Amino acid sequence: MRILVVEDDPRLAALVTRGLREEAYAVDHCADGPSAITQAVVNSYDAIVLDVMLPGANGFTVVETLRARNVHTPVLMLTARDAVADRIAGLDAGADDYLVKPFDFGELLARLRALLRRPEAVQPMRVQVADLVIDLQSHSVTRGDTNITLTGKEFALLELLARNVRRVVSRADIVAHVWDDNHDPFTNAVEVYMNRLRGKIDRDSDTPVLHTRRGVGYILTDDPPG
Repeated sequence: MRILVVEDDPRLAALVTRGLREEAYAVDHCADGPSAITQAVVNSYDAIVLDVMLPGANGFTVVETLRARNVHTPVLMLTARDAVADRIAGLDAGADDYLVKPFDFGELLARLRALLRRPEAVQPMRVQVADLVIDLQSHSVTRGDTNITLTGKEFALLELLARNVRRVVSRADIVAHVWDDNHDPFTNAVEVYMNRLRGKIDRDSDTPVLHTRRGVGYILTDDPPG
């Protein structure tokens, strides 16, 4: 999952960005309102963590502008002000949730997970394909009785496939949601990580679940490719 963090406090931005990356999110950061609008319009984010007090344009203006441009990415607004009027203004502007500073990072993660579930309200946090079980909340993966250890990037790739289980995910969508702005689109990183995942998940199984649809993308399914 790819997150945009919009925060002009360098220390807080660094803490949130580092924490999210440790949780296997791809993270981009910007520090002012106009840059946030540009980033969110150009890129495909799964969620935006948006501070209210920003240079150039405040968070209310940013989210209003994004909604006017038909950008419906879930927005979690951050503010140092706990006034009811500010919370109402943020939600009325188009934000999906509100978190008051200082906050516990665990609560920020929980609120992000809730926002990421909203596009498909019935989407479970536990996905099973054949004997592969993926827990999207605890980041645990098992195949049969075996626990599978994945790197952050490997899990991020598997999570995207799991959230689209039995649907083909294109290489472009993988790059957009699993890698950040530092990714070189001309590298074969997607193919490398898919091979690593197959080596860990399908290597010792008679039922492969990671498949390539040539010229289209990748799919997590227990149905044989057609």
